[in-house]
Amino acid sequence: MGFLKGLSDAFHKGGPGMWPILFTSVVVLAIIIERAVYLLKASIDKDKLLALLKSQVMSGNVQGAIKVCSGNPTPLTRIIQAGLMKFNKSDHEVQAAMDEASLREIPLINKRTGYLAMLANLATLFGLFGTITGMITSFAAAANADPSTKSTKLAEGISEAMNCTAFGIAVALIALMGFALLNGKTQTLTDDINEVTVQVVNLVVTHRQSMKPQAA
Repeated sequence: MGFLKGLSDAFHKGGPGMWPILFTSVVVLAIIIERAVYLLKASIDKDKLLALLKSQVMSGNVQGAIKVCSGNPTPLTRIIQAGLMKFNKSDHEVQAAMDEASLREIPLINKRTGYLAMLANLATLFGLFGTITGMITSFAAAANADPSTKSTKLAEGISEAMNCTAFGIAVALIALMGFALLNGKTQTLTDDINEVTVQVVNLVVTHRQSMKPQAA
């Protein structure tokens, strides 16, 4: 409770410049939470998935491989499923089906994460803006104040300026850390998609003859 009270007091001392920083922090946290939940649900053990797909495809059970994908709905399995649905077509059509699915899924993986870098810059600029306005207010008040209250006015203005700076930098740090972590996870998922889709295409091409009877 003491920490929250101190945070609340610091916020109010920061003056009107704190409100855009607060709004930015809410947006930053919302994006981080939403993206973290999405990427967590989008993750899958690629090695285990490949082992299951290989066992089904090598035995000629393409429908079993499709069920493996549909039973584990993630961007990667949806892309693979799109290719498996075309297993009896040409190699080009199998690859085209996966590429088309990738064009739908990969933008969803990358969605909104890039905004965090922009919001980090905005938070820093809002903090700087609050610092400048706080210093202007401070010196203007001190210039017109009685000598006995001049030091108090200066202290209040400097406190407002420093609180804006601190909150702005804090929000920017959170946004940048969130961006780094989410971007790393996004890149990992994208790399997994590129790796696994190539392996699945090669698997389908190699075992197409054994898979054909299953479609009949």
